[in-house]
Amino acid sequence: MTPEQSFLRIDPDLQPIFAELRRFEPVFHREAFGKSIEDFRRRMAPGYWEVGASGQRYDRDFILKTLGHNPPVDAEAAGWKCSDFGLRMLGPDVYLFTYTLDQNGRITRRSTIWEKNDAEWRILFHQGTIVSAQN
Repeated sequence: MTPEQSFLRIDPDLQPIFAELRRFEPVFHREAFGKSIEDFRRRMAPGYWEVGASGQRYDRDFILKTLGHNPPVDAEAAGWKCSDFGLRMLGPDVYLFTYTLDQNGRITRRSTIWEKNDAEWRILFHQGTIVSAQN
């Protein structure tokens, strides 16, 4: 087993959590994650921040403002593909969800830290790192 294969292995005990979180990823680009600014606000922890594929850091307010002006692309309608999933428990009700996203030739590795808050999942942090870009 290669180091990458070991990293991508999902503990069988985490399969139910994986199934729950998989339906939200890629975040902001799946109807299950949300369709409105209020949905997005509810899914994002108050201290949420992210590192975009550009390397730039963005806070929750910036993301919400941007989404208000530019509604996100629907991943399924756009033909985006997710693969190479990983899931690790970081603490009680806190998980790191990773995957590779192919946006029609623009390949990024994605990481989202999720927490279970009451009965709902919300994101604490997200990062995208470009692997290759379509020319």
